[in-house]
Amino acid sequence: MTLAETDFTFVTGMIRQRSSIDLQPGKEYLVESRLAPVARKFGDKDVAALVLRLRRNDREACEAVVDALTTNETSWFRDAHPFEAFTGLMLPEVKRTGGPTVNIWSAASSSGQEAYSLALLLIDWLPMNPGRTAMIHGTDISPTMVARATAGKYSQLEINRGLPVKYLVRCFDQVGRDWIVKPEIRALTSFRQGNLAQPPVGLPQMDIVFLRNVLIYFDLPTKRQVLANVRKVLRPGGFLVLGGAESTLSLDENFARVETDKVVIFRNGGGT
Repeated sequence: MTLAETDFTFVTGMIRQRSSIDLQPGKEYLVESRLAPVARKFGDKDVAALVLRLRRNDREACEAVVDALTTNETSWFRDAHPFEAFTGLMLPEVKRTGGPTVNIWSAASSSGQEAYSLALLLIDWLPMNPGRTAMIHGTDISPTMVARATAGKYSQLEINRGLPVKYLVRCFDQVGRDWIVKPEIRALTSFRQGNLAQPPVGLPQMDIVFLRNVLIYFDLPTKRQVLANVRKVLRPGGFLVLGGAESTLSLDENFARVETDKVVIFRNGGGT
């Protein structure tokens, strides 16, 4: 069954209001395929019936739909090169110019693989830099994803998506068929709910922000607002890491482009 135009418009309007994500016409199949399992969960015969439930403002169904349409694929050390730049360029520079605690923001942290990938790199870096501490602050609009990331529990299938064996053996405990991040690794992380289109609340000044593959889901004014919100907590000279197809060009002139061999990153104000 093809999603009716009026139902598509209603759902995308709700998603935009709650998450600022802009789902344009042409995404009907994506919306219907994501919502079909939600409809089955609530015992609705199809997505159209689920939309009727949404129109009645069923809070639980609304939250489930937002989860389904804002949860994106993720993996360990995704795309590799930003993590190489993290240890090879960003951490040495933060050590030179920053304070004793390195604060890193994993924005749109999903189920936590990005944040924990950074933590796995820090457990090797911190012992070589006595007197330094670090904290990774993960935020996501989905309370379901925040709970999952906080628990640090992953299936074998999820583990197989990019996690090197050396970290699995060293940093995870097996419980049944699942793997749980060890407490000493989870201690380097903190997760909370947050909407990137709104001013950040409760976050310290950041040295590094990972905001990868997120701006592509927003319209132009929201992209600019998100970058402005990042600057509110990113210290001058701090680093911003975007996705490979993303840039601050024409969006925020306060960021300076930093060229490396394999990845492009940005600095707040271009400070040194």
